Amino acid sequence: MEIGINEKDLMVYKALASPIRLRIIQELSREDSSADILSQRLGVSSTIVSKHLQKLRLAGIVSVRQIGHRKVARLVVDQINVTFPKTIYEPYKVSEIGVPVGQFTNFSVEPSCGMAGRTGYIGKVDEPPYFMDPLRMEAGMVWFNNGYLEYQFPNHIEKEEQIQMIDIVAELGSEFPFSNNNWPSDITISVNGKELGYWTSPGDFSDVRGKYTPSWVPDNVNQYGIQKTIRITDHGTYLDGKPWSDVSLADLDYLQDRFVLRLEVKSIATHNGGCTIYGKGFGNYNQDIVMKIFYSE
Repeated sequence: MEIGINEKDLMVYKALASPIRLRIIQELSREDSSADILSQRLGVSSTIVSKHLQKLRLAGIVSVRQIGHRKVARLVVDQINVTFPKTIYEPYKVSEIGVPVGQFTNFSVEPSCGMAGRTGYIGKVDEPPYFMDPLRMEAGMVWFNNGYLEYQFPNHIEKEEQIQMIDIVAELGSEFPFSNNNWPSDITISVNGKELGYWTSPGDFSDVRGKYTPSWVPDNVNQYGIQKTIRITDHGTYLDGKPWSDVSLADLDYLQDRFVLRLEVKSIATHNGGCTIYGKGFGNYNQDIVMKIFYSE
C-alpha cells in the first residue's frame, strides 16, 4: 500500500493508532479469522473486535467475506510505504524493463508444467516441448515442477554510468496439480549465473480468484501468487526489504549487454513444490517480470 502525508490517507494512520488493531493485524498475519475467534484470542468482546475490523476494512488493510454464517477477516496488505512531500536525497536515475513471463530464452522443466494466455492454455499441458512454441510469448502464466526458466533483460547502462542497485519484481507461487494452498516450494533466484538465494513459497493459491486472472481459468487451479521484490546493492541482497544474502553488485558477472535472470526449483530442494510465475492479465498485480536498474552518472 502506498500512502502520503495528506488528509485522504489519515484513515490509514488512524487505523494503525490502536494497540488492539495492531494485535488484530498480527493475528490475521497468521491466518484468516472471524470476530468470535479474534475475541477469544484477544480477550475482548466480539462487538468491540467487529468495530475495530470495520476501521481496518475502511482503511483498506483487511477484507471481510461471508463464509456460511460467519464473517471472516483477511489481511490484504503486507507493507505500507509512506512518501513524504519533499525529496531529501537526489534520486538515482532508473532504467526499467518489463519482460513478459512467456518471453523466457532458456528452460528445462518437468511436469506438471504448462502455459496459459488470456483465452486458454498455450500448447498441451504437461508437455515440455511446447515451451519452445512461439506462442509462448502470449503467456500470462507459466508453471513447472523441477527445472528452471531464464529471462534476459537488456543492459542500457553506459560505461561512464555507475549501477547503484538492481530491483527484480515478480509475482510467484508454488505449483501443484490444480492447487494446494499449503504447498511450500523453495524457489532459487539467480542473476548472471550467481545465486542470490531462495524463497520458500507457502503454496499454490486458489482460495480466492486472482484479481486479474481471466474468467476462463477454473476456480480450483492457480489463481494468484505473492509479489516478491529482490534488491541487489553494493552491500548485499534484500528480499522485500529484509537482508537475504551477502551477494552484492560486485559479485555479479556483468555481461556486456544483458542481465540473465533464472527462476529455478532444484530437485534437491528441501521443499520441492514447483513454481508458478504470473504476468500481465493474471494474478493480483497485472505486470510483467520487472527489472529496475538504479544508476548515477
